[in-house]
Amino acid sequence: MSALDQIVKAYDIRGTVHDELNVEVAYALGVGFASFVTDQGDDVVVVARDMRPSGPTLVDGFTRGLLEHGVDVIDIGLASTDLMYYASGVLDVPGAMFTASHNPAGYNGIKLCRSGARPVGADTGLGDVKRVAQSVLDGAEPARSEVPGTRSERSLLDDFVEHVLSFVDVADIGPMRVVADTANGMGGLVVPAVLDRLEHVDYEVLFPELDGTFPNHPADPLQPANQRDLRARVLTGGYDLGLAFDGDADRVFVVDENGEGLSGSTTTAILAAATLRNHPGATILHNLICSRSVPEVVEEHGGTPIRTRVGHSYIKQVMAETGALFGGEHSAHYYFARNFNADSGLIASLMVMAEVGRSATPLSVLRKPFERYASSGEINTQVADADAVIDSISAHFAEFPQDDLDGLTVDCGSWWFNLRPSNTEPLLRLNLEASDRDACDDRVAELLTLITA
Repeated sequence: MSALDQIVKAYDIRGTVHDELNVEVAYALGVGFASFVTDQGDDVVVVARDMRPSGPTLVDGFTRGLLEHGVDVIDIGLASTDLMYYASGVLDVPGAMFTASHNPAGYNGIKLCRSGARPVGADTGLGDVKRVAQSVLDGAEPARSEVPGTRSERSLLDDFVEHVLSFVDVADIGPMRVVADTANGMGGLVVPAVLDRLEHVDYEVLFPELDGTFPNHPADPLQPANQRDLRARVLTGGYDLGLAFDGDADRVFVVDENGEGLSGSTTTAILAAATLRNHPGATILHNLICSRSVPEVVEEHGGTPIRTRVGHSYIKQVMAETGALFGGEHSAHYYFARNFNADSGLIASLMVMAEVGRSATPLSVLRKPFERYASSGEINTQVADADAVIDSISAHFAEFPQDDLDGLTVDCGSWWFNLRPSNTEPLLRLNLEASDRDACDDRVAELLTLITA
């Protein structure tokens, strides 16, 4: 495998710094992206980075690849990923965000988008970028431009804050106490910039210092252990809710006033209901590992639910094709049509806060109608041959309805499961949901026995 085979994933680029992703590779990827965007008719790219120590050097290498091949660069500096998407959308230019999101400190990566924040994934340009970058690494770089591009700097933080605030009626966010754990990630920049604008919100930020070595805990709120500090602070501080952001702040997990976390499915259902209250009959997307409660809530509120594959590039594409106004993933990515179909942890946070304020009930009460089933969470199992295991499981459950939209999904009536292979590791990812906790645990045990057989 080449270096690029290791780091170019289905949705983005990500690898360990120095050995997998270094200045030479970043330069090659910059050339590859320059080739891709110019083929699309663009000649300007907005570039941003998170707080990882390797960011400035990698950005310099990538930018040089763009400039030498005739593409102008607008550098917006330190930013959250949703701020970069906003910049790409409002400026209508392609974008590159240097981040490894929730990965440990030794990693970095790049999230790319076309103009208007349209996705770049394996089937929408990332393969083309990789192909040209590989030719550069092999010593066959395309001819450089006779007129190099120019680089400029610009700040869009204030404009982004106004954009985020436009998604709610600020009057709905009445007196409220909020604590956010930004885990030394980019939330430390954008979260205070937004919450400072809410006159009746008393807030605290845990670990706000931008530090890509993550000295307090990993910036991966999907893992319950990384929400421990937030949950404890919600209780000791008497806060109305807590917000846990990942490293690049495009995802957020919500914690109620009792220190209990909401799943991404529950938050998706709450935001879907809010969207449909303001836009009756709207189309709402949910990925296929979201709880059954999500499409049920959408239909109950008069909307049209559409089930999608897992992954931002797929969801954004389906949003564009269907005109959906909102989409959610169980992993706590939330997408908004008016945000150029891109995901934003901040917009989702404000909308949840507005729902709590509007309902005049605690979040622990507000959440109850949206939580109807027991779920396993994602369980990963290492296997030698993922396809063979999936075929075996499919045959075992042949009497039940199945589909292969993304891996294998089987509907067993009172319970269902999805089994997906990892894009990068010899793993199978199991998500299962049943009517109650005992049934869920029993079915998980059954599936794991079959998988490991």
